[in-house]
Amino acid sequence: MMLFLKNLKRKLFLISVFFLNTTINAQDGINAKTFYKHDKYLSSDKMEGRFPGTKGNNDAAAYIRKYFKKYELKKFNENYYQSFQLFVKEGINKVKSDTVTTQNVVGYIEGSDEKLKKEFIVIGAHYDHWGWGGIASNSKKKDTVAIHNGADDNASGVSALLCILEKVSQLEIKPKRSIIFISFSGEEQGLFGSKYFVNNLPVPKEAVKVMLNMDMVGRLNVENQIFMGGAGTFPDGVELMKKIGVKSGLNPVIHAGGVGGSDHVSFYKSSIAAIGFHTGGHPQYHTPEDDIDLINFEGGALVSRYIYNALVAIANYSQPLYFINQD
Repeated sequence: MMLFLKNLKRKLFLISVFFLNTTINAQDGINAKTFYKHDKYLSSDKMEGRFPGTKGNNDAAAYIRKYFKKYELKKFNENYYQSFQLFVKEGINKVKSDTVTTQNVVGYIEGSDEKLKKEFIVIGAHYDHWGWGGIASNSKKKDTVAIHNGADDNASGVSALLCILEKVSQLEIKPKRSIIFISFSGEEQGLFGSKYFVNNLPVPKEAVKVMLNMDMVGRLNVENQIFMGGAGTFPDGVELMKKIGVKSGLNPVIHAGGVGGSDHVSFYKSSIAAIGFHTGGHPQYHTPEDDIDLINFEGGALVSRYIYNALVAIANYSQPLYFINQD
């Protein structure tokens, strides 16, 4: 009888541990299920490729804003939207005007340190894509007019952004520095959203210390490689990225320079330290075939956790942060 009770007690303990772990994982915003949920919505056909100035683009912005509000990001100028105008080539995506209005979605979490909260770390990902494609677009299949869902480019980056935001919102003590979360529009047309943000910063430029950008992070390969450029643009950045990679389940490919060609470039060109993260190119890039069934959601969660750890470490940096030119 004693042995039975002992075994029963042990089983009940194991069951309680299982449910505790399940609860913790369910509450943790960085998981494959949450990553999938965001990517599925943003890359659905009803978004029609999220081309700037279209209903799909505006609906995607509203979706992102909903989560910014849910996780209690503070607003700049009493608005999560930073609107700007964008010139569109004639005949592209069935737009009715050559100039459209679109918006960045932006908010921030205030840092916990009285002095360091006046400094800002930016984390971002663009949400726009190529709509229906066509001759005037940068589609790799210009002769095919079809919805370019952009599940990897860049619904995946926005999915990572929202997962990381949820995780940061769960912290009882927030990082020392303030963190700006931003989702850009107009990236595909020439980094227009990030250029506009850098030229119209809601905080002093010298207060913006590092920018982390996620563009195409949904196709983690069998080698589990996460690629990054710009890790050497702030002090000890390469060493930090290597350290975070230990026991991360990933194989980081780290470049001190090689900043790349996405929204973080706008920051780098303005002498702000910037790192760009991605999981590599693929044949579906800028085609109608960049769909959700090819996304590696478990991999997306791994990548999101790695970048989350980098974000928190940088926001809590004990040493001063400053720009290091890598040209």
